[in-house]
Amino acid sequence: MRVTMTVNGEEVTREIEGRLLLVHFLRDHLALTGTHWGCDTSNCGTCVVWMDDEPVKSCTVLAAMAGGHRVRTVEDLERDGELDLVQRGFMECHGLQCGFCTPGMMMTARALLDRNPAPTEREIREAVSGQICRCTGYSSIVRSVQWAAAEEAGTRTRVASAEDAEDVEDAEGEEDAETSVAVEGPVAVEGGVV
Repeated sequence: MRVTMTVNGEEVTREIEGRLLLVHFLRDHLALTGTHWGCDTSNCGTCVVWMDDEPVKSCTVLAAMAGGHRVRTVEDLERDGELDLVQRGFMECHGLQCGFCTPGMMMTARALLDRNPAPTEREIREAVSGQICRCTGYSSIVRSVQWAAAEEAGTRTRVASAEDAEDVEDAEGEEDAETSVAVEGPVAVEGGVV
């Protein structure tokens, strides 16, 4: 059978067997080996990818069922040679050891932060509860996601502040030192520091 889907922003069409799992389609037909194959029983979560912006365990989805949908893999997190903040967080906070579960964890973490930019430790643990890591004990994974969330909050604050300053400058026609200052570093807000 022929299947067509969008993978990491590119439309792909392949002839496949109807029983082929999405994880094997990605790895064997598209050479996207960042998606790991661990259990084939939906227990370990190493195979998490996004289908239409929702995390799914690709060992439980037939490739034919992904036809007509958008699939995103861990290879798509990096943009223009720059690591996603989730990837950087896992490096900075040692959220990986053997690395086998890491791609699935990262895809789950990115989905969480896209929906909830300031998750609590409990929310992070709940998000990754469907995934198994036999090396880290999850504490470093939680810290990695917290690091990424904090970095994104800082980046978002600086970007928004710089854009606001440009808007003020454009509106007034000249730069005003008091209104065009971009925020640098952490910012105190109700409930903590971002």
